[in-house]
Amino acid sequence: MQKRQRVMRMSVEQPMWRALAGYRVLTMLYAVGLFATGYDRFPRPGVAIAYYCVLSVWTVATLPKVANAASCTRRFLAADLTLALTGILLTPVADAQARIVDGGPTLPSIWTAGSVLAFALKGGWRWAAVASTAVAAANLVERGAPTRDTVHNVILVWVASIAIGYVVEVARASERTLARALEIEAVTRERERLARDIHDSVLQVLAMVQRRGAVIGGEAAELGRLAGEQEVALRTLVSGGLVPLPRASGGADGDTSGGAVVQTVDEDDEDTTGEPDGPVDLRALLAPYAGARVSLAEPGAPVLLRPAAAREVAAAVGAALDNVRRHAGEGARAWILVEDEPESVIVTVRDDGPGIPRGRLAQAEGEGRLGVALSIRGRLRDIGGTAELISVPGQGTEVELNVPKDAGAVDTTGTADDAGRTRGAKGASRTRGKAENR
Repeated sequence: MQKRQRVMRMSVEQPMWRALAGYRVLTMLYAVGLFATGYDRFPRPGVAIAYYCVLSVWTVATLPKVANAASCTRRFLAADLTLALTGILLTPVADAQARIVDGGPTLPSIWTAGSVLAFALKGGWRWAAVASTAVAAANLVERGAPTRDTVHNVILVWVASIAIGYVVEVARASERTLARALEIEAVTRERERLARDIHDSVLQVLAMVQRRGAVIGGEAAELGRLAGEQEVALRTLVSGGLVPLPRASGGADGDTSGGAVVQTVDEDDEDTTGEPDGPVDLRALLAPYAGARVSLAEPGAPVLLRPAAAREVAAAVGAALDNVRRHAGEGARAWILVEDEPESVIVTVRDDGPGIPRGRLAQAEGEGRLGVALSIRGRLRDIGGTAELISVPGQGTEVELNVPKDAGAVDTTGTADDAGRTRGAKGASRTRGKAENR
């Protein structure tokens, strides 16, 4: 199936909001149940009943408000904290003074912590500090004097809310960094893909026009000179740095919530190119390369790969043969060997040319000549495979392409690439051995 990329918005703090919604409901039921068990000890239970009715309706009705950072507005937070503080201050009115002195719970009880945590998730540790300070002041007013239990509870809420707010801020900063890295990676891969296509077509044509123009002379020489200038400019463009990217968008409502990470994922989409959905025979794609000076050795049975992986391998083989014709001469011979291993497919391209001088590949890459770096190694890396190039001066060059059987099935930015390198290690060692024995 044709692969395409889409962008998803997701946040590591989203589970925290879901947990907060559940916490508010459970603590509301706990506060009501706590009152029901001690109903007969309340001198004015009507006040408590009225408060709990309001608290229950508010908690259920505002569940959508604590679904995410965008929905949790400042106005809601202010009203929510006001309801919690009102419950604390109404406790001396509804409950007996003796129970309050003995450390009895306030009307909202631990439901108050949910209001403070909403501040922490929305605005970080600074907002949490403000909300917890207001709760602490209300508790001290309700008790009349600071007691050990009151101070203990106040400090506990204070530390917990500030710590959670700080963790949320760190998580948002990490998400923004990850979003930026993923955007840069996506742009880098697209630039490499375009550079491969340009190298395989436009740059080669421009180089040919430059050479032929110099040989013909006259007006053709001027045309060749212009083609050479355009080739240099185009090489500089495709091997240049990254373009500036827009930063990942933050949260809604003009707040500092952030809470979104851009993640690129591969998904199967409907095939709009008319290509087969199932595996294809790699031999059919490599057969056109065989000729008078190119020998193809292949297994008798089909060598099946996913369409995208097979196309990339065939294109890499074509790039290797182009290098043979360009650098080893038209009279050079080349051999293509296809090996169908249990977990991978190995394609080896060998020639009898003069070989590559030591350090020439690094020099070519620095000059913007990215045939090996992008057209061969880049293609194999993108599908989770590896490309090893062994060259001994005077003994030709050998390129070994190692592709996992499941290449093209997963996102190759991570585990697939590592797996391809692991599976290709054995083949790479064999290639080095063959090169040294030639």
